[in-house]
Amino acid sequence: MIAVKELTKVYQMGQIPVVALDGISFSIASGEILSIMGASGSGKSTLMNILGCLDRPTQGSYELDGVEVGNLNDNQLAKLRGERLGFVFQNFNLLPRISALANVELPLIYTREKNRRERALDALERVGLGHRANHRPSELSGGEQQRVAIARALVNNPSIILADEPTGNLDSQVGNEIISIFKNLNEEEHITVVLVTHDPSIARQTQRVIVIADGTISADQSTESMEKSL
Repeated sequence: MIAVKELTKVYQMGQIPVVALDGISFSIASGEILSIMGASGSGKSTLMNILGCLDRPTQGSYELDGVEVGNLNDNQLAKLRGERLGFVFQNFNLLPRISALANVELPLIYTREKNRRERALDALERVGLGHRANHRPSELSGGEQQRVAIARALVNNPSIILADEPTGNLDSQVGNEIISIFKNLNEEEHITVVLVTHDPSIARQTQRVIVIADGTISADQSTESMEKSL
């Protein structure tokens, strides 16, 4: 599904080039659930932005289902994001003045779907939050807000979900509940899930872990192999 080859990202800080990613290569098969780990500044968020078609690499190749993403224009990238990718963030990114249901409907506004309400409610039901559809974010717990954010990511029926530190603002018990939702979506609906996390206990719940250090891949192994090496 995803093939990354010799991917490099360089930012210019004034006259100084800063290498965020330095020639990394890996692939992700359809139906995988994996974690990307690394310290702050390692390049993992830069990688996630490129995988999410929110940024472009300086050099190298990123193919999604055989399509070279670097050859797409901005409109094509936006269409790809809307149809294939779902995003979940650490800070939920919900609009505070509207209901959970209205927040989940938002991605559908741009597609001119006629059954937005029904699809949004179905997405909330998929994360166990249909009964809280008419509550505003301030009336929901942190875990419930993240469920709304996951429902919003699901409403366009993406084949890939990219989640950047989705448990970072949650306690460990609620965080594990959120990871269970991702695992269920992966196992039952065959959605490919890529998690960025700094928490080894979260990474262990996925099938595979890619570790980024100083813009390069320092490890890429199954969680089973990782456990045996500890």
